[in-house]
Amino acid sequence: MTSVRPRVAVVGAGPSGLYAAAALVASGTAVGVDVLDRLPAPYGLVRYGVAPDHMKMKSVVRVLARPFGPGEVRFLGGVAVGNGPGQVPLQVLRAHYTAVVHASGCGIDRRLGIPGEDLPGSIGSTALVGWYCGHPDHGTPPRLDTPAVAVVGAGNVALDVARVLARTADELVTTDVPDAVLDALRGSAVRDVHVLVRRGPQQVKFTPVELRQLGDLADAEVVVHDDGLLAAGVPDEVTDRHERANLAVLTDWAHATTGTARRRIHLRFLRSPVRILGADRVTGVVVERNVLTPDGRVRGTGEEETLDVGLVVRAVGYTAEPIAGLPFDSATGTVPNVAGRVIDAGGTPLAGQYVTGWIRRGPTGVIGTNKHDAVEVAATVLADLPALPPPARSDPDDLAEMFAENDIRPVDWTSWLRLDAEEIRLGQARGADRVKVAELAEMLAAVHGATTGPESRN
Repeated sequence: MTSVRPRVAVVGAGPSGLYAAAALVASGTAVGVDVLDRLPAPYGLVRYGVAPDHMKMKSVVRVLARPFGPGEVRFLGGVAVGNGPGQVPLQVLRAHYTAVVHASGCGIDRRLGIPGEDLPGSIGSTALVGWYCGHPDHGTPPRLDTPAVAVVGAGNVALDVARVLARTADELVTTDVPDAVLDALRGSAVRDVHVLVRRGPQQVKFTPVELRQLGDLADAEVVVHDDGLLAAGVPDEVTDRHERANLAVLTDWAHATTGTARRRIHLRFLRSPVRILGADRVTGVVVERNVLTPDGRVRGTGEEETLDVGLVVRAVGYTAEPIAGLPFDSATGTVPNVAGRVIDAGGTPLAGQYVTGWIRRGPTGVIGTNKHDAVEVAATVLADLPALPPPARSDPDDLAEMFAENDIRPVDWTSWLRLDAEEIRLGQARGADRVKVAELAEMLAAVHGATTGPESRN
């Protein structure tokens, strides 16, 4: 009797999931790998989180796509794992796979915890970034009928949001933003973008490359509000090269004369939002001035000012959504694990359940960070496979039957390539490499054609 080849499901087609799938097949072990994602398109945050004007960064998709080309890995898009309508419960999925690797990331914005945060016009960066990146969950445009916007955060996402809002639509024509995004940006009334940074210029988490990009916009200039911290230039005691590079750029802007650009990005250091104002929508934000204490902490002074803004975007970090059927640590926003093995409250591994990426370690690092993480988890899975029992329903036809029973029509790799080709065609018509199809119904119409289910694996 021949043994059944073990099968592994990777839930999540972003970098962490695709790196894990690639590591599993690169091992040479006889294992079948399926990558499942609730959306019809792969690549996760590379597609839906990287700013549209960072086209070079998006080129990593060529690496992420490699395992699908030779047919080593199957892509099953449009398959959501969970207990909701149209979703596959984890226990049902588990019956078809020897092991499941969860790579669902962290898609929930952390909150500010201040009054007025739930007013219309107060949003998390996930909604705004998803909108301009063409995510089908975020098709509603933000309120751009206001002269001023506040962005709260000291990281690259805050800079991305500020930069996109300050760009002209013409600067984004050659990117992959959907036409509807371009139309909204053309009609934008935004002239001032206030970036509120709780700490000082030396403590920001911006990368120097991202920071410098603010100075390259066609019709926007940077105004630095630093309470005199940059008056003397870069302190000699600062030795970290990234900190020195950031401080050098900020110092130049702080000493520059204001120009005639239509839009301004205000970098307001030592400022924290304490209240968001408005009745039916955001009309302003109250900001408290901070000071740095000798031990490096931040303390509010009680001195407040009001910025008249009609949109507040928080970019203060992310947390994960719990995965139904798995333990969850709400304090860290992760699934408890050891070397990627999911563990229960007593520290006992849950057989066949693994995590990788942000759901494993929290929202830290860059795209490439996920590769090391995924390789480690793949090694853990491969080490465990010989001792794991085969799935209860090991016949591939059983999987297709299960999808049919749940009225799920998976998007295979060939079907995704149809959407890919359509986006490239739309891009050529606009002078871009591609233009994203953002509506879910349109995406499914583009991908579903002659094929009726998952590709067969030889």
